[in-house]
Amino acid sequence: MTSEEIFDGHIGGKLSVETTTSLDNQRALSIAYTPGVAQVSRAIAEDDSLARRFTWTDRLVAVVSDGTAVLGLGDIGPRASLPVMEGKAALFKSFAGLDAIPIVLDTQDPDEIVETLVRMRMSFGAVNLEDISAPRCFEIERRVVEALDCPVMHDDQHGTAIVVLAALTAAARAVRRDLTGLRVVISGAGAAGVACANILLAVGVRDLTVLDSRGIISADRTDLTASKADLAARTNAVGRTGGVADALDGADVYLGVSTGTVPEEIVATMAPEAIIFALSNPDPEVHPDVAHKYAAVVATGRSDFPNQINNVLAFPGVFRGALDVGATEITENMKVAAAHALVDLVGDDLAPGHIVPSALDPRVAPAVAQAVAAAAVSDGVATRAAEDPAVGSVRKGGAAG
Repeated sequence: MTSEEIFDGHIGGKLSVETTTSLDNQRALSIAYTPGVAQVSRAIAEDDSLARRFTWTDRLVAVVSDGTAVLGLGDIGPRASLPVMEGKAALFKSFAGLDAIPIVLDTQDPDEIVETLVRMRMSFGAVNLEDISAPRCFEIERRVVEALDCPVMHDDQHGTAIVVLAALTAAARAVRRDLTGLRVVISGAGAAGVACANILLAVGVRDLTVLDSRGIISADRTDLTASKADLAARTNAVGRTGGVADALDGADVYLGVSTGTVPEEIVATMAPEAIIFALSNPDPEVHPDVAHKYAAVVATGRSDFPNQINNVLAFPGVFRGALDVGATEITENMKVAAAHALVDLVGDDLAPGHIVPSALDPRVAPAVAQAVAAAAVSDGVATRAAEDPAVGSVRKGGAAG
């Protein structure tokens, strides 16, 4: 694709608002707007739960960013992040049939970001936090989750973690190994690395080592942030120290969610039948050509190699399922259920070169949504049944696009 083609595809942005009813005559106008709309507003004033039925807020996702960690571009600011947020909103619509609106905030202050979303709560039904730098993203997500009674998820953390869990579960099956018995090394202790560590620990992975730019995160280090100190207390049970060479020697799994590179001679020290997920984009930490020399299963974040680990496999269905049942939050079990749904979709087609479904597979979002909705009910965070007629016309349709 050429630069001209890319820019032409973004002229005027990627989103528009379309009406759901015709306004081509006076009667229709009187129903949609004044005087008819006043009856609906009076009804909602008396019973605010009616807003769910008579406005779009119940199915609207706010895609929120401060522009501090955009793709691999870093801190480029809120205005420059808008094309990415518009793209995210377009994916929600295309893959899960959900309306979404980009909201970019001209502040990096956690207090101001949280306060802004609290004040705007009546305008949306869920919050997708996006491209907010670590470690601020951990505090911001925690506080927004605590403050709002609706689904909230930082996709850079949990969308990545869900798809990684799905892919690693399938990869372990492909090499006939028990996931919980694998020795896993995660390179990167930012948003994605921490979330991947958390979800792998939640499903029972016992031997997990995490690296940051200064080496293995261990309890004896004195330079750790709060999030890394928490990781040190829950990982690296055998007390490894040193750098990537020390961590990867004999390891079964390498998960790269950083911008670093791993020399081939270090990759060669991994255990036989290794699994390498080098997810840095566009330059993987281990090039697939090198990884295939030593690993039985290889995945990247790129679309031009097999086994692409892409968040779009997760977030549209996760939010769809959560909103389908009016979930008040997105629990760890809902994330794990999403991962298992992705593994189930691979089914009998499982192979070292096919551990996750295609992002364009139309079954993905509905399957993830169904699993997430069921987990929300099981966890007691659902407020209604999926067949609720108030949103049934939206819910019964499959993913658009």
